[in-house]
Amino acid sequence: MINHMPASGLAAMIVRYRRLVAYADAIPLSLAQLAGRVAVGLVFWQSGQTKLASWPVTLQLFAYEYRLPIIDPAVAAPLATGAEILGSLLLITGLFARFGALVLLGVTATIQIFVFPSHWAEHLLWASVLLLVLARGAGAVSLDKVACTLAGHRG
Repeated sequence: MINHMPASGLAAMIVRYRRLVAYADAIPLSLAQLAGRVAVGLVFWQSGQTKLASWPVTLQLFAYEYRLPIIDPAVAAPLATGAEILGSLLLITGLFARFGALVLLGVTATIQIFVFPSHWAEHLLWASVLLLVLARGAGAVSLDKVACTLAGHRG
């Protein structure tokens, strides 16, 4: 026999749930934007720094392991490294953050399609944060917001 909850118990549970939702609704979106920007930005910053720290190894990786189609490894390595460093700096600081997110989405797509297609869950996580920044901007805690304020724009 199935034991049903009395209507009053269900109503109380719904009230408690709505209270919890109200607490979650009070979390500023800018906090999530900042945390996501820093988290994903640091992944790409560290990757770029690793490439710079061992450039001969980086060139070998691009030549023998990553093997991007069409583009020469001697060109791909500096382009990817530059994109990771520039994109991560823009994302973390929130300066031209949408452009930084777009750059890193390109890097993520390239990695997913040509380099490590089996790591799709990790790439999807990065892409979801980058799409949030692309769609909604860097948020209140960003140099984009400071620039808009100084220029007299809402934004």
